Amino acid sequence: MKIILKEDIANLGYKDDVVDVKDGYGRNYLIPQSKAVVATKSALKVLAEDLRQRAHKIAKAKADAEAAAAALDGVALTIAAKTSENGTIFGSVGALQISEALAKLGHEIDRKLITVSTIKSLGSYSYTVRFHKEVAVELPLNVVAEGEEKSAEAEAAAE
Repeated sequence: MKIILKEDIANLGYKDDVVDVKDGYGRNYLIPQSKAVVATKSALKVLAEDLRQRAHKIAKAKADAEAAAAALDGVALTIAAKTSENGTIFGSVGALQISEALAKLGHEIDRKLITVSTIKSLGSYSYTVRFHKEVAVELPLNVVAEGEEKSAEAEAAAE
């Protein structure tokens, strides 16, 4: 079944994408939840006209996203976390902590734009910030024990 998405859906597509899904998923979930509409000929014509009229807004949004990604390029984060004796983190480091650390550096990024795997131990990781469906930037992340973040920053400055 071909449908037109009304909003971004993870692992499926972005708003205004025409995607092919199984009939049951479309009829029983996406359409009743108003997340999609059936891709009929008339709906496709309306979509094409809407996209044509919004083309300059979409281009501006993409340009803004590219500027934000360029400003964030090269930012290496160091996050301090409480740890046990064997280096295991109490809790985990996630998108919220990364968003807060970026805010301290002057980059206001919504945590919903950040994709990171679950981090439960010290070490070096990477995370992705997706500003636009075509603009994403992958950045390094270093997780250290509390009290060691000052020495880690000094080592990074020395290099």
